[in-house]
Amino acid sequence: MNIRSLTRGDGVVIGAAVLLSIASFLKFYTANGIDLDITAWTSLGNGLGTYMGGVIGAALVVVNRCLPQPRKVVGLDLGTVGVAFTVLTAWALFWTLVDVGDNVSAGAGLILGFIAALVLAGGAIATPLVPALQAALVPAPKPAAPQPYGAQPPGGYGYPGAGAPQPSYGTPPQQAQAAQPFGQPAPAPAGDFSPFWFAVPVARPLFAEDGSPSPIAELAPGTWYLAVEQRGPALVAQTQDGRRGVLQDTSGIQRG
Repeated sequence: MNIRSLTRGDGVVIGAAVLLSIASFLKFYTANGIDLDITAWTSLGNGLGTYMGGVIGAALVVVNRCLPQPRKVVGLDLGTVGVAFTVLTAWALFWTLVDVGDNVSAGAGLILGFIAALVLAGGAIATPLVPALQAALVPAPKPAAPQPYGAQPPGGYGYPGAGAPQPSYGTPPQQAQAAQPFGQPAPAPAGDFSPFWFAVPVARPLFAEDGSPSPIAELAPGTWYLAVEQRGPALVAQTQDGRRGVLQDTSGIQRG
């Protein structure tokens, strides 16, 4: 699981889920002159079925975002199931708020719970649709300085053999290949292209260089990757384990 793949929308979902959980312990109803000690947990249908249903939905949405590949249960995407839970929670609390009954009023637990459920459902639905909510929740740390091709940026880029001698600009190609810790020869950049480190704003697939449609890896936000070649608008990138592939969507990348 990679928490750096979380977006601002996921942060909204997490915050709303925490607020919904707190609201479940506040008074559900109030009445003039009567101390009603009633919370959502007085009835398991409200506490576990409604309030915790929304919290579970938020957990499914966030966990599905952290996983390298979306998971399915009985053919259903975890994220889709989570969104459905959040919408049902907001729907149930809305009608509970509308029909509170005679001689009582909605308490802080019911009002705050409905607001939290509404924000929770809105965040879960809007995150894939609103670009502002798709930005990384935890920004990728920038390297201290531009790195030469084959070098490892400070802060744990993650390549094995970090202690091996690294080539620098101007090193003869034969020596540069010998110093490669990844077991692959360094590609010769075409034209005036210079390799550079970059990070993606959201998770993006990396496709094979032979043009096959199936992704060979997924680039995650918060990790620095090395661009070794440019092919039109696309980049040939190298992952932590030395695999190379084509990043077709380069919009919004952060250069180191």
